[in-house]
Amino acid sequence: MTDSVEDTAGPAGAQSPGNEPATAPEGGYPAARLRLLQDETSIGPDRRAALARLTDDWLAGLLARHGTAAGLSGTALVAVGGYGRGELSPRSDLDLLLLHDGRADAGALAALADRLWYPVWDLGLALDHSVRTPAQARKAAREDLKVQLGLLDARHLAGDPDLTATVRTAAYADWRESAPKRLPELHDLCQERAERQGELQYLLEPDLKEARGGLRDATALRAVAASWLADAPRGGLEAARTRLLDARDALHLTTGRATDRLSLQDQDQVATALGMLDVDALLRQTYESARTISYAADVTWREVGRVLRARSLKPTLRGLLHGRTAGKGERSPLAEGVVELDGEAVLARTARPERDPVLVLRAAAAAAQAGLPLATHSIRRCATANRPLPVPWPAEAREQLVTLLGAGPHTVPVWEALEAEGIIPRLLPDWERVRCRPQRNPVHTWTVDRHLVETAVRAAALTRRVHRPDLLLVAALLHDIGKGWPGDHSVAGETIARDVAARLGFGARDTTVIATLVRHHLLLIETATRRDLDDPATVGAVAEAVGSTRTLELLHALTEADALATGPAAWSAWRGGLVADLVKRVAARLAGEPDTEPRGTGEPTAEQERLAIEARRTGGPVLALHTRAEAPTEADTGPETPAPAQEPVGVELLIAVSDQPGVLPAAAGVLALHRLTVRAADLLLLDPIDEGPVLVLSWRVAAEYGSLPQADRLRADLLRALDGTLDIPARLAERERAYARRSRAVLAPPPRVTVATGSSDTATVIEVRAQDAHGLLHRIGRALEAAGVAVRSAHISTLGANAVDAFYVTGPDGAPLADAAAHEVAAAVERALQ
Repeated sequence: MTDSVEDTAGPAGAQSPGNEPATAPEGGYPAARLRLLQDETSIGPDRRAALARLTDDWLAGLLARHGTAAGLSGTALVAVGGYGRGELSPRSDLDLLLLHDGRADAGALAALADRLWYPVWDLGLALDHSVRTPAQARKAAREDLKVQLGLLDARHLAGDPDLTATVRTAAYADWRESAPKRLPELHDLCQERAERQGELQYLLEPDLKEARGGLRDATALRAVAASWLADAPRGGLEAARTRLLDARDALHLTTGRATDRLSLQDQDQVATALGMLDVDALLRQTYESARTISYAADVTWREVGRVLRARSLKPTLRGLLHGRTAGKGERSPLAEGVVELDGEAVLARTARPERDPVLVLRAAAAAAQAGLPLATHSIRRCATANRPLPVPWPAEAREQLVTLLGAGPHTVPVWEALEAEGIIPRLLPDWERVRCRPQRNPVHTWTVDRHLVETAVRAAALTRRVHRPDLLLVAALLHDIGKGWPGDHSVAGETIARDVAARLGFGARDTTVIATLVRHHLLLIETATRRDLDDPATVGAVAEAVGSTRTLELLHALTEADALATGPAAWSAWRGGLVADLVKRVAARLAGEPDTEPRGTGEPTAEQERLAIEARRTGGPVLALHTRAEAPTEADTGPETPAPAQEPVGVELLIAVSDQPGVLPAAAGVLALHRLTVRAADLLLLDPIDEGPVLVLSWRVAAEYGSLPQADRLRADLLRALDGTLDIPARLAERERAYARRSRAVLAPPPRVTVATGSSDTATVIEVRAQDAHGLLHRIGRALEAAGVAVRSAHISTLGANAVDAFYVTGPDGAPLADAAAHEVAAAVERALQ
């Protein structure tokens, strides 16, 4: 007995599987079976259960008739596997075990088995069968995982019920005893099957049983629950399994075959049989069901791993003395209200999701950045709190969303967890229209919603190429959002993207850029591959649609990310070369336009001038802390757009100190030591009352977790850093070692440091684009100091997890650097960040 669900052919001479004959041995069963399958009022679980009962009665009659005739006792007929669960689809095979107590004559027992199996084969039904004693069945289960799994669903049909009870009791006892060894083996089987069959929720022709998220995985979850080690999330799981079984029933009836693959040519008939509007509705329901099962499997297997790891750790003497074991998880902070525990990102004990609507995004961003799964119970706490974000979103929420999108491949499992628990549609109501929406095009690998997330993943690797990574990532997430509406999805998507961007709290200018990117996300690839690039009208049309060099830069990156996320056939070196050529030509056409976002040394505020005078008078650093509200300017909102209400976005820290070497790295290092996240910063060189230059640093900071430090402590540490008594590099290295996380695995693109030629007449502009990290600005400052240049002004921006910084530097003579020297400085800074 194999107890697998693979169809097994009958012996030589048995009737071959095919359409059931109008008449067959054992009289009324074939006709009754046919009537049941043709009865349109009995469908779904009711029909499967009725078919199982009908088959039970038929097989029980066979055993009673032939067992009595042979004078045999001490036998039992048992259904296992899917038949044992009472789930018979129209063309399901029958998994049967003939148990005996070992006292019957072998020849008589073989004859009885023949009289049971041949009628099944004669009806054209596939049969998986075996004849064993309870001890033999138990031994086979120990040797073969598939046999053991089949016995977990053993169900008595006829004969001696004590034999069946003995086998069932032993099967469950053995399974629970061997679970620590057998569950990893079962997980490996599931993984191997997923690699071979693919993910059901994305396949154009999915296998309803074997693909990941299919019926096999649902059965595996039942086995895990039977082990008592872990259990799957129950929400929607049984309904998802039922929908897949219903689809398989319809597939069997429409094809007349025992197939589980939902082929393209069968999908219309299956949709009609299920009473669905069209094939898209069928596929969407199928994908949603598979996604529910896949998510439950992910959560369950993660819990199994956690339990097995905990069981493998033995209590140490020290642990027992302190009332704890070595396996006890320790909490490591990740963000405000979020900690790492046992390999997951979870809410801190002090977290209050009912008071903190940004918490769910902060937790998701922290989990993705750390390469950790987001604990299911934490997501559900946030979902239960049901504290909606205000509209427009506060700046922190927008930044956390960008951070989540920019985490690369780690974004996907966190996003899927949020989606499975219903968080994403709450945050982005328009998402529901693209959720699980199929793309019946072999070029596309993913459903629409997964394609959008995959495009953001691809875009995260291109953030070093653009000046506004936040706009690129949000546009990547929204570029196909119009596919949930009729008509041209680019046109519909532009309107939706404009609404979503405003909802997220972007200003009017940024909203327009995002909408433009969505509207024209196919422009470059279609023009490059279908138009004559030597025709000036072609280049002119693209330039007019794009409008600026910076939007072109973003559109170029979005085009590549979109194509890479579509599938292997959508992008190639040839296509990339054509697009790059078009971008070069359009950029040349747009080069004469003024920069829409000039950056320079700026003018000091009255507060900055006051602090500079105070610093000059006292001879030491002067600090001031202010709660800062973000007041949008006309450049952000436009003259006709009402400004949204101001919102606190953190604290503004002003530091004024006499110009001297090492001020920037010292100040940045002190902030890093105090766990202050720098969201934006500016450095200005002032000369108050002509008594010597003073550096004024304006920082927008927020505590990564915990409360803000006192200004006096910051000032004291800054003095120590400047006089050399505080070894910032050593302290930062010590802190990183103390908080090192084994699971920290962000796959960020490498840093990119360039010279912005022509950006200033009085200084050389060094631009740095890198992954935000503790001490990043400190390392940049040290590298610039080591290069022997003076920082005359600096403009720091943190967009999600991306740092986009510009430093205006001069040589010792106060003049811009020569071209070769500037590139040497840029290379030195880039090396320092690697």
